[in-house]
Amino acid sequence: MNKTIGVIGLGIIGGVWTRNYAADGRLAGCWNRTPQPQMPAWKNSPGEVAAAADVIQIVVADPPAVEGILEKILPQLGPGKIVVQSSTIDPASSEKFSAQVAARGARYLEAPFTGSKPAAENRQMVFFLGGDAELVAEVEPLLALISAHRFHVGAGVREASIKLALNLNILAQMEGLNEALTMSRRAGLSDDLFFRVLEKNVGYSPFVKLKEPKLRTGDFSPQFSVKHMHKDMRLASATVGAGRMPLLEAMRERLKLAEERGGANEDFSSLIKLL
Repeated sequence: MNKTIGVIGLGIIGGVWTRNYAADGRLAGCWNRTPQPQMPAWKNSPGEVAAAADVIQIVVADPPAVEGILEKILPQLGPGKIVVQSSTIDPASSEKFSAQVAARGARYLEAPFTGSKPAAENRQMVFFLGGDAELVAEVEPLLALISAHRFHVGAGVREASIKLALNLNILAQMEGLNEALTMSRRAGLSDDLFFRVLEKNVGYSPFVKLKEPKLRTGDFSPQFSVKHMHKDMRLASATVGAGRMPLLEAMRERLKLAEERGGANEDFSSLIKLL
């Protein structure tokens, strides 16, 4: 496997991926809306990244941002080029973007992921791949450089739905943990006792372990920001088949309130401050 890759979007996750690809000798270029010329293989435009790389991986904020990137790189796409779309988007947008790329003769792989900044740094991301088996097999060796597991969900847009569903699940866990910890603190119990007991309870999980340091110290530097979780929950509400989901609706209100109070760029564990 000797394909090169370019990364468009150098946020919390994309920046880590870029450095990892560069360390492995696979990076052909990178670009970000806010210039980061210090990054390896920096290019001055998305089009330059698309021209230089065999595979173009997009990891930006939302569907409009993906659409804006595609508008800039479509002239550079053609047979032999592959677009790997790793932003969290909705199924309808996935279908639209796939058709645009295919119209240029290139191929499109929907590849959302789960895992926050520590997982990215340790190459432990989990990808959900949507595309034909041949395309998945062709791209998987590149994605294996930055991930621990890759699930082929199948052709179509189901991979976008599963990513949104999983984010709803961790959001629900976060609110439950925040409320339980707050209840414990109000009862005069120490954080040491709370987490020591929780560790022996069936409710303990890798997610609790990940967020415990943030809740103990009040360090809410982002691993997964409030604004991005809020965006994902808006997309989840609009997903076909979602119907009425009371917890989803309630958590959208909590995220909205956190943003209104200035917490948009904080980790979503900071929702505890609303309590």
